[in-house]
Amino acid sequence: MKIILDTNVFISGVFFGGPPYQILDAWRNGNVDIVLSGEIFDEYQRVSEELSRQFKAVDISSFLDLITVNAIWIEPPQLPVNVSVDPDDEKFLSCALASRTKIIVSGDKHLIAVSGYRNIEIIKPTIFIEHHLKKKKR
Repeated sequence: MKIILDTNVFISGVFFGGPPYQILDAWRNGNVDIVLSGEIFDEYQRVSEELSRQFKAVDISSFLDLITVNAIWIEPPQLPVNVSVDPDDEKFLSCALASRTKIIVSGDKHLIAVSGYRNIEIIKPTIFIEHHLKKKKR
């Protein structure tokens, strides 16, 4: 199963644990594939660097190295129209469309508000775990 992780989910999984960490763990164990674009990865790096200054004990570089090698990379075109009220969300939607990924995992209210756009499901981490990861284990 291919998924796209919004930056808040990726960063939360690395720095704080909880459901986002469970999703990253499922990815590391080969239960899901993470799809990335250069623009998404750049945002992961930028936010990681900002948080690394606050949380010096967390080594984000190993996660970034791992995702660089083990993600599915896509270079999507820009969307012809804005779908979300937040222009920063467009990179996730364009990546999903270009890669034919049907799930974006996010806690961002603006991104969640456009769930269903072109059959892309945008769901919170806890819902993804409950509806997709736990079902897979059964």
